[in-house]
Amino acid sequence: MLIPKENRKKIYVKLFNDGVMVAKKDYNAPHHPELRSIPNLQVIKTCQSLKSRALVEENFAWRHYYWRLTDAGIEYLRDFLHLPENVLPSTLKPAPREQRSIERRVRPVGQRGERATREQYRRNDDGPKKLNAPEGSFRPDFRGGAGRGRSHGGQGSAQ
Repeated sequence: MLIPKENRKKIYVKLFNDGVMVAKKDYNAPHHPELRSIPNLQVIKTCQSLKSRALVEENFAWRHYYWRLTDAGIEYLRDFLHLPENVLPSTLKPAPREQRSIERRVRPVGQRGERATREQYRRNDDGPKKLNAPEGSFRPDFRGGAGRGRSHGGQGSAQ
């Protein structure tokens, strides 16, 4: 498929900056959701072309294509877009770490949270037990396969 060079360059720039590309499998979509000026078909075909040259890896799930750059793809796009060696896709950049405060919360000695007993866990603030809980004498009896297989003398049996 013939794709204008300016559209291909926009796709390559977006792919290099993010390191990944997503496109819904909709060949008739008027535009790609992230690249508004480019038809979705051109994005899909451009990335399929990169896949055939092993420059991206492709996954497909739930009617969406997912492409991620390989190391060879990063080098190819860096050469195509005339970028310096120190420029990396955002998937390879280290995530900014939060500055943790040096101070730690110190609990006073002896003030650990006590664990609740089984009865305290089951109790509700409104009453002695959880709402909709069965009575204490409730003993469920499981006798078989819930209607599958051989009959054990219930409503539908001919005994």
